[in-house]
Amino acid sequence: MEVIAMCRERTLELKLRGELDHHGACGLLTKLEREIESALPSELVMDFRGVTFMDSAGIAVALRGWQRMRELGGSVVLRGVSAQARKVLETAGVGRMMTIE
Repeated sequence: MEVIAMCRERTLELKLRGELDHHGACGLLTKLEREIESALPSELVMDFRGVTFMDSAGIAVALRGWQRMRELGGSVVLRGVSAQARKVLETAGVGRMMTIE
């Protein structure tokens, strides 16, 4: 899984590319933690447009981002979510905690 991080003002955007499964999520969680600690953003945007496959590991990544942003008093937006990934996230109730675009 490739992750490109960009921070503008207090918004941290992570552009995700590749398969978001158990193997991809391990490195992504580490990168997520590192980028949040560095930027201390008020908003986290995870761009899923480049995600070619996602299973329940994607739920863990989204929830970890939400948990860290909640600790900082911020919010999370999941952008460019495919129909398949949206179904996985909505089934898990993630849409009640963060915005899915």
